[in-house]
Amino acid sequence: MKIFKKEQEVAELAHEYLDVSADCVTEAEQAVAAYLGGDLAAARDLRNRVRKLEAKADELERAIADKLHSGAYLPLVRGDIYTLIEMFDRVPNAAEACATFFLSEKPAIPEEFAPIFRKLLANSFGAVKPLGEAVKTFFKPKGKTEEVRTLTADVSIQESLADDIEWELTNSIFDSSLDLASKLHLRKAVERIVHISDRAEDTGDHLGLVAVKTVA
Repeated sequence: MKIFKKEQEVAELAHEYLDVSADCVTEAEQAVAAYLGGDLAAARDLRNRVRKLEAKADELERAIADKLHSGAYLPLVRGDIYTLIEMFDRVPNAAEACATFFLSEKPAIPEEFAPIFRKLLANSFGAVKPLGEAVKTFFKPKGKTEEVRTLTADVSIQESLADDIEWELTNSIFDSSLDLASKLHLRKAVERIVHISDRAEDTGDHLGLVAVKTVA
């Protein structure tokens, strides 16, 4: 029964980790939105909170890894679960990096592109919510494979929407009369934003494979 106690402890840590990560991603999105709206003071305050939340998420990730190394779960799936958490952690990391990019490099966003940047931001960061719900479902005692599959499908849909917006925005940027340096800087800003949905989809794909092995 000792292994079941360790599994419960991992699940509890995972839920706390997911909540902290969700807060990190939400505040990173708000930081970039504040930047796009011209409120640099609010953006800086939010970015500072993002850093603290991301550091807390890293602490919880290490605590989960320690529990797994101590023998939680069967050896067959232990490595898969560790990889799942490791992959998920790239999402808040990417969110923190995105907020930091905007506050440090300060890309000049032309007014004509601001609305579609906001749309891209909402859709890319929007992939994280269903991913978090999917991972929480996975860690529930009676989590169901079908529920996990449905939620990870939502992640893929959101990522696809972000890809479409990315394509539209990139074309608009390079069709504009901006100088090449400005175009490349804006392209980098686009890439920073879409990293979130890309990494969310990668994690969702891995979760789908792990769930087939472990969810009853």
